Amino acid sequence: MATRIKDLPAEEVVLSGNGACASCPSTLALRSVGKALGPNAIMLLTPSCTVASMGVTPQMAFTYPAMNICFATAGSSAAGVVYALEAQAMKGRLQGEMPTVFTWIGDGGTYDIGFQALSAAAERNDNFIFFCYNNEAYSNTGVQRSGATPAYAVTTTTPGGKTENKKNMPLLMLDHRIPYMATASVAYPADLYDKVVKAKGIKGFKYIEIFAPCYPGWKFESKDMVKLARLAVRSGINLLWEAENGYITHLSGPTKALVETGAAPRGLEEYLEAQGRFRHVMTSEKKEAFLQGVEAGVREEMELLKGRMRI
Repeated sequence: MATRIKDLPAEEVVLSGNGACASCPSTLALRSVGKALGPNAIMLLTPSCTVASMGVTPQMAFTYPAMNICFATAGSSAAGVVYALEAQAMKGRLQGEMPTVFTWIGDGGTYDIGFQALSAAAERNDNFIFFCYNNEAYSNTGVQRSGATPAYAVTTTTPGGKTENKKNMPLLMLDHRIPYMATASVAYPADLYDKVVKAKGIKGFKYIEIFAPCYPGWKFESKDMVKLARLAVRSGINLLWEAENGYITHLSGPTKALVETGAAPRGLEEYLEAQGRFRHVMTSEKKEAFLQGVEAGVREEMELLKGRMRI
């Protein structure tokens, strides 16, 4: 049975007084993840918003031991920590339960700079959880476009709107046929919690991508962060699912109804109009064509999911 929000553990791994923006989706998601992983975990971070907000050594905003690593090395660095722990256990120097090793990486360190090491770790089936919190840009360094930035979005390096489509990283990871992967949202913390608990109990490589609206980069009011995340799920922009060994096994929440009924995505226009990064097209004569294109993309994505489901 799915966990209810009121039943989530009280334990917190994100401390007050951290340097994150108001309504930062990274810290909100990390709270749910920490409740699922428990205290026995080791965290690795590449340059990102989270690193910028975590505090100055030796003071830190997280209760986990954390390692700041090079931008391109999340997969290889996490694998190295896992191998070191396994060697210590074999030699009797590590007693008790093995710590859960996990990465906490933005889309830049996942989709772009870190993809080679990520793909290699997935191919080796290294035993850790790779979390990507996807805010669809290099938000920490000034909101430059990334491989996760959708078409038409304005960033500091695409001032007229991005002309290329975003990568489909979840499907790329699905094709690695890893033991477990999932997509999640900050707007559905109990769903995220359950997926992390499941990933923790599976040996091998696990990938979880968390949709994380960024109000400074996307240009909306900070109070609307969860609202935007919920609209993304209900409109089909952020589809929630789980997969094992290359096959989708479960659709979560509103995604299940969307895919199974084939209903038209709802709330797309509201979702896009709320973001300043799309204002140039939402107030132009291209608006209707843009909306039709986005809806067509959502429908195509749902068809791809149906084709990869294990019957």
